[in-house]
Amino acid sequence: MEFSAQQIADFLHGEVVGNPDVKVHTISKIEDGKAGTLSFLSNPKYIHFAYSTQASILLVNRDFQPEHTISSTLIKVDDAYQSLAALLQLVDSYKKNKSGIDTLAFVSGSAAIGESPYIGAFAFIGDNVHIGDNVKIYPQCYIGDGVVIDDDAIVYAGVKIYADCRIGKRCIIHSGAVLGADGFGFAPDGDGAYNKIPRIGNVILEDDVEIGANTTVDSATLGSTIIHKGTKLDNLIMVAHSVEIGSNSVIAAQSGIAGSTKIGDNCMFGGQVGIAGHLHIGNNVKLGAQSGVMGNIADDLNFMGSPAFDLRRYIKSYAYFRKLPDLVQTIDTLQKEIAALKEKLIKNNVQKQ
Repeated sequence: MEFSAQQIADFLHGEVVGNPDVKVHTISKIEDGKAGTLSFLSNPKYIHFAYSTQASILLVNRDFQPEHTISSTLIKVDDAYQSLAALLQLVDSYKKNKSGIDTLAFVSGSAAIGESPYIGAFAFIGDNVHIGDNVKIYPQCYIGDGVVIDDDAIVYAGVKIYADCRIGKRCIIHSGAVLGADGFGFAPDGDGAYNKIPRIGNVILEDDVEIGANTTVDSATLGSTIIHKGTKLDNLIMVAHSVEIGSNSVIAAQSGIAGSTKIGDNCMFGGQVGIAGHLHIGNNVKLGAQSGVMGNIADDLNFMGSPAFDLRRYIKSYAYFRKLPDLVQTIDTLQKEIAALKEKLIKNNVQKQ
């Protein structure tokens, strides 16, 4: 499918500078741009490619003023990166335009399926499941009894959703994710054996939540493990039982959150962050990669390190840490000089006597 520069500009509310009739059929990186492709420029580090790219259309910010001749037709927009995201979403929607229920899918007779569904081969839809309109469930998914999946959600291949979980509108759950598995909880008895504590709660994803591939969100012991509206979880994240994550928070890969911890709104966590259980993390908190959090954190703080502490103190401490070999050498030299001075003083005292 081809689109002209003018069509794209109209969609993005942008301004065409150049040939409005030039057409593209795909999107490329600016350094690899070829005729028939659209590219974009948002990072100043890539400006030099704007003058050499062969892309037919170049998406740029409105304040971009070229210093040399550019062969591409420009489309000026308020934010090139956000506009690219909108275009990619449009392209993605065409790719995912699947519909119908595959004859190899199993759908319980008590399940309620909305309009325009897609249910792929070998998907299993359990008893009393409610699936909204325009939901896409890809092959080999397991949807347990009583699950609710609201309108426009996408559940990619191989996802497992345990009984009674709730998935909001426009949620995206990537391949291999598991929602609603038992949390890691056992009660030791007098003989040293561990007795399993059953989980009778569920998992709730509010609207516009995205769950990365092979991420696990465990069921609550009682009540719900909740991920609030707009939050995005990367691949390979572990969210334990009874955790609550606020709205519009983002957590990078390989992070782990222990049971019953509460996380506020608009938080940003780097990769491999670990958070102990039963803690409270405030709103607008930022945690650097590999931070180990062992205590509560108030609103609007930036932490890093393991154990994690204030980012400014961490950077200052790390500057000292890097100097440790030199400091140790200086101390060794000083100790030798002090020892030599002591020896000299002792000899002088003996001679005087």
